[in-house]
Amino acid sequence: MQQVHVRKNQLTEAAVVTVEPSPLPDGAVRLSIESFSVTANNVTYAVIGDMFGYWNFFPAPGELGIVPMWGHATVVESNCPDIAVGERVYGYLPMADMLDVVPGNISKSGFVDTAAHRQPMSPIYNQYSRLAADPEHDPAREGERMIYGPLFKTGFLIEYFMRREAWFGAGQLVLTSASSKTAMGLAAVAKQNSPQVKRIGLTSAGNVAFVEGTGLYDAVLAYGDIGSLEVVPTVSVDFAGSAGILAGLHNHFADALKYSCMVGVTHVGERGGMEDPGLPGAKPTLFFAPDHAQAMFKELGPQAAGAAIGGSWGQFLGAVEGAITIERRKGLAAAREAFLATLSGEVDPSVGIVIEP
Repeated sequence: MQQVHVRKNQLTEAAVVTVEPSPLPDGAVRLSIESFSVTANNVTYAVIGDMFGYWNFFPAPGELGIVPMWGHATVVESNCPDIAVGERVYGYLPMADMLDVVPGNISKSGFVDTAAHRQPMSPIYNQYSRLAADPEHDPAREGERMIYGPLFKTGFLIEYFMRREAWFGAGQLVLTSASSKTAMGLAAVAKQNSPQVKRIGLTSAGNVAFVEGTGLYDAVLAYGDIGSLEVVPTVSVDFAGSAGILAGLHNHFADALKYSCMVGVTHVGERGGMEDPGLPGAKPTLFFAPDHAQAMFKELGPQAAGAAIGGSWGQFLGAVEGAITIERRKGLAAAREAFLATLSGEVDPSVGIVIEP
């Protein structure tokens, strides 16, 4: 089988390698990976892989790692009596063409990979949906689910958290990297559930027109225009991971910045701010979506939480209809190229990349 191995401490070093699959253990199933998306979210997994254990899901030898993806796969071999060959699933996959999992907690709609090496990490990433009975599955929207789905849910959780905290007394939300899928998800949910909060998108000058075209923001500015923002009680959500941009926001708003939330890392070459940089205003706080998801499901209950996410997801898909063009690319060499292009910020935000290994 083939995998893309990335050097953990030098992400620009990536190669397609061939490895010999091990015999399939009792109780395990072998998945043939059909498709996955490549987005800035995958870059974030790699950049903070050591901090949150993302490299541990799909181990590689030595100082190499396999970047996690979200996508679809088909069961091609099964030593588990409850999972049939030919079944299709959706979930967390390696940048590869094959994966072995050990299904547990099997239900009609899904299962959990109980492989020992995956248990120390968040259980959110170990769940697989069985598409034949998955309420979120829409055969016509598989591309959108891979590209937007995990990112939208992070945006949903951020909005839920902010709304639960009464937006920390702020009436203005500033989002960096406003062209990113997660920022678009947050902006869409905030527009639905918290319309009283003004949504301001910050992006590179070349992306302003695209971001304005989404209709998700009340205002869109280039990064160089931060100084023109009105200084009123504000919360910021930083998807860029740029120390300079983060400092610009804190220095501009100072004590008016009531909450500073750090999420993604789209500006990899400028990344910083993972530690408290001693900036004015609220202390930058990293948002770890799995912890917030578990808290929300505990508070609302699985049924109500799932219904809330599902309702917002449908509205979001309507809101971003036509915003991106899905490009399907063949082979793991294309996956490697797409990852490196995304890492360097060279991917057009109006394009959604789906790889078919």
